[in-house]
Amino acid sequence: MYVKDVMVQNQVGLHARPATFFIQKANEFKSSIWIEKEERRVNAKSLLGILSLGIVGGTSIRIIADGSDEQDAVNGLIELVDSGFAEESR
Repeated sequence: MYVKDVMVQNQVGLHARPATFFIQKANEFKSSIWIEKEERRVNAKSLLGILSLGIVGGTSIRIIADGSDEQDAVNGLIELVDSGFAEESR
């Protein structure tokens, strides 16, 4: 199991569009991946799960992965969050 914390930088947080980008990235990996905010943990490959956390800009989240590519999964998702979901500017 590999775990890292990251601060959501973009102002709107993980609403529908960035959450979709997050899920697409998470689905590139074989590992089981979760997002944890405070005491709640949801599947990082579930749109409803992610949206139910109500993650806004400035929120600290924990990304947890367990599987053969767990480090790549966590680091790839942290890069996406740190970029402020760069795809959003399209």
